[in-house]
Amino acid sequence: MELIQSLGLLALAMVAGAFFPTQAGINHQLAGWTQSPVIASAISFAVGTVTLIVCLLVSRIPMPDMGQIGVQPWWVWIGGVLGAFSVYSMVFLAPRLGASSMLACILAGQMTAALLLDQFGVLGYAQQNISWQRIVGLILIFVGVYLMRII
Repeated sequence: MELIQSLGLLALAMVAGAFFPTQAGINHQLAGWTQSPVIASAISFAVGTVTLIVCLLVSRIPMPDMGQIGVQPWWVWIGGVLGAFSVYSMVFLAPRLGASSMLACILAGQMTAALLLDQFGVLGYAQQNISWQRIVGLILIFVGVYLMRII
């Protein structure tokens, strides 16, 4: 059962990954209509926000104690800023780099950050030391970025 659950999680991650270039292309088309990557990104976030609110209402997930809002660390509130930057960057980069090169570069950035987050065990990640295997994997990703750009 654990293998099936792991395969399901991996499949879900791959589907989510497939949505990145799809979302970038859709938002690029929206930017063409709005004449602005910022407006397109804002519309995308607004639609996403409405979608999440509907999911909250349908699933009846209880809201957290809002009395605790002030005791949270300052940095927990910047996730939306990082998400907005990511969406805007994809809208801006998609027509300039193409889907493959854009995602290869995004993946390289994601994996570099993930390696460092794991190394130091920050933001709730379990601490996992950087190993030579992980370094080789990261180098191979950068080789992939290079190959995507020269073709």
